[in-house]
Amino acid sequence: MAEDQEPSLAAPSGQTEIARLLGIMARLRDPDRGCEWDLAQDFSSIAPYTIEEAYEVADAIERGAMDELREELGDLLLQVVFHARMAEERGLFAFDDVARAISDKMEARHPHIFRDAGGTMTEGRWEELKAAERQQKGASSAMDGVARALPALLRAEKLQKRAARDGFDWGDTEGPTAKVHEEIGELAEAPQENRLEEAGDLLFAAVNLVRAYGVPAEEALRAANDKFERRYRGMEEAASGTFATLDLDAQEALWQQVKAAETF
Repeated sequence: MAEDQEPSLAAPSGQTEIARLLGIMARLRDPDRGCEWDLAQDFSSIAPYTIEEAYEVADAIERGAMDELREELGDLLLQVVFHARMAEERGLFAFDDVARAISDKMEARHPHIFRDAGGTMTEGRWEELKAAERQQKGASSAMDGVARALPALLRAEKLQKRAARDGFDWGDTEGPTAKVHEEIGELAEAPQENRLEEAGDLLFAAVNLVRAYGVPAEEALRAANDKFERRYRGMEEAASGTFATLDLDAQEALWQQVKAAETF
């Protein structure tokens, strides 16, 4: 596997580290002398690793683990190099084309820095520039360009923000609050075959509600996950290995104990 290769200490004299990495990937994908695992991969098989590495970058940042961040950024860069190499083998594009495309995009999205457009960058201006790019690419809907592979909560929020820019949004928290209550009732009354759809409607409405309060849904749920895990581990520790044998009342008592002991 490419990321398991034992690295040398530095790039050869006169060679940049990115050139060295590109050379390593070319060698691993060499049809005659390459690695069996790397040669067997394609875009689809590598995509899950790309997503995983992006999350590991975010995790290192959240934990303030800067040494790990350096390593995780390298793992993520490897994914870019891997995809670019496979594309080059098919005659589609190469790594330089990837770098050129993002350079062109960043210059175009910062006209106040790289051109004489003046003004400052705001979220609204950024979104206007992105919308103009989508139109140039032939987008016909405000929903175009919201990747299906995004985490579901994040994608829901992005879809809602796109709709909101067209005015399709509540202007307060009362509307989305009422919608959440409505969806709770519909899920409670739904027959088994409709529960998946109604559960999705409830989650989508919940994202809309927290967005109305200015809270990023993905960030909020990630924090809730961390809190639940921390408290659950605290209960297990307090129970000295007997937690699973306790009845629900005893478990709830431990939950309240751990919760009360938390300091913020």
